Amino acid sequence: MSDKLEKSKKEYRYLFYVTLSYSFSILRPIAEQITKQGAKFAWFVPQGAEAESYLLAEDNRLIDVDAVMAFAPDAVLAPGNYIPDFFPGIKVQVFHGFDSGKKNKFNIRGFFDLYCTQGPNITQAFKQINDGTCEIVETGWGKLDALFNPHPLTASYRTAAPLILYAPTFSPKLTSTYSLLPEIKSLLKHQAWQWLVKLHPKATAEEIAMFKALECDKLRFVETAELIPLLQAADVLLSDTSSVLAEFALQQKPVVALNNRRPESWMIHFTQASDLKENLELALNCPPQQLDKINAHCHAIHPLRDGKSSERTLAAINWLIDKGTAHLKAKPLNLRRRLKMRKKLNYWKF
Repeated sequence: MSDKLEKSKKEYRYLFYVTLSYSFSILRPIAEQITKQGAKFAWFVPQGAEAESYLLAEDNRLIDVDAVMAFAPDAVLAPGNYIPDFFPGIKVQVFHGFDSGKKNKFNIRGFFDLYCTQGPNITQAFKQINDGTCEIVETGWGKLDALFNPHPLTASYRTAAPLILYAPTFSPKLTSTYSLLPEIKSLLKHQAWQWLVKLHPKATAEEIAMFKALECDKLRFVETAELIPLLQAADVLLSDTSSVLAEFALQQKPVVALNNRRPESWMIHFTQASDLKENLELALNCPPQQLDKINAHCHAIHPLRDGKSSERTLAAINWLIDKGTAHLKAKPLNLRRRLKMRKKLNYWKF
């Protein structure tokens, strides 16, 4: 695969397609690599999208589709499952998380030319279902480059007492927010532990209000698109069915999951909210055999821990730009989804 990852000597234009704020932590490390190469990039965030308020003043934002066409990107990158097929350039999937056991995680939908995978498990899964319409290259996940290096904001979250990060998923069927709220409220009264609460960008207004109401000297409600400092600062992660469990575990730290859709041995898993306290105590005194299970899992999902995944991702993108996509099979029509995307962006030029 090394021939795929040779650096291109050409300069290309890259576009980041973003709708949710978590995309920035995934894409900004790649943007840094583009800057190092002296190339150009821009951001397309649909007006009214949740991610809009997380743009920086210096970001080159393209305000509409006509501006995208004028920019003429050679590659468009997206962490989500869909991307405007009518944008110029190859389409690149860089993923928004690890396999968390949710439905349709492994699905080639016919919108991407290149999948930049994180580790052997997801690489093999996508290669098994590859219909010849795309390339699959294992690059590692650029979002985690910062995880393997000290982050300047981490110290601002650290505490003297044990620190628990609560980061639930948003899915109404899978989230633990309602069942764990009273348990966390009780622990705030009776335990000296410190808490960080980071809800998903798709969390409801009710959920946000519920946990903001818990803020006190032991609990900090965090609204940020930068998750890495939270992961580095916390001693234990509490969640449910979320890919953040795998991200946190890559630090060889224990995770606690309530009613995970697909519980695995590397998790400390429980099914009754009332058992929260004893499972957190187990995690804070994690036995060596549990840490061994965590290490084995980490090797399967993301063995590349050199902090250079963004560099490999950009090299893979440049390789496919240079090679072109003529060798790939034609993608399925997916007319309904394509028209839905045009309607969403109010663009009907063909």
